[in-house]
Amino acid sequence: MRVLLVEDDPDLGPTIAAGLRSVGFAVDRAECLEEADLKVSVNTYDCVIADRGLPDGDGLTLVKRWRSAGRAVPVLVLTAFGAVDDRVSGFEHGADDYLVKPFAMAELTVRVRALCRRDQPPRLPELTVGDLTLDLPSRRVRRAGVLLTLTAKEFAVLETLMRRAGDVLTRSELIESCWDEMSDPMSNVVDVVIRQLRRKLGPPDLIVSLRGVGYRIGETA
Repeated sequence: MRVLLVEDDPDLGPTIAAGLRSVGFAVDRAECLEEADLKVSVNTYDCVIADRGLPDGDGLTLVKRWRSAGRAVPVLVLTAFGAVDDRVSGFEHGADDYLVKPFAMAELTVRVRALCRRDQPPRLPELTVGDLTLDLPSRRVRRAGVLLTLTAKEFAVLETLMRRAGDVLTRSELIESCWDEMSDPMSNVVDVVIRQLRRKLGPPDLIVSLRGVGYRIGETA
């Protein structure tokens, strides 16, 4: 899931981004309305987290403009403005959720996950390919019943492959789904994570490499 964080605080912004990345989100950052507007116009996001007190205006004006233009990306307003009138105004401007600072990172994560799922078709709680199972609610992966320990990025790549089991996913598709704008599309980050996954999944290999094209997961490679 790819998220845009619109926050200009030099300490809070990186902290939130790091917290979301640690649980598997790909996070892009913007520090003003103009930058956020540009990024939403060229990228597809599952959710936007927007502060209100930005250098070039109130984040709610951006949300209102997106809604007027028919842009339906879910928006969570994250702000210090916590009065009832402020929260009501947030929803009236088109926000989908409103969280007041200070906040718990665990609560922000749960709210963002809920918004990311809102407009998506219902997802199976468990994905299975051969003897490999991926439990989404608990974020546990088992091979032949053995629990595996994966990093957040390994889990994200494996989930993406398993959701489209049998399809070939290009490196660009995997980067778009599992990484953010900080990733160099010409780097070998995808290949590195695939190698790590193969090592952890063990034999027989489930991930097929198609040279010059991408990767596919199936019951046997």
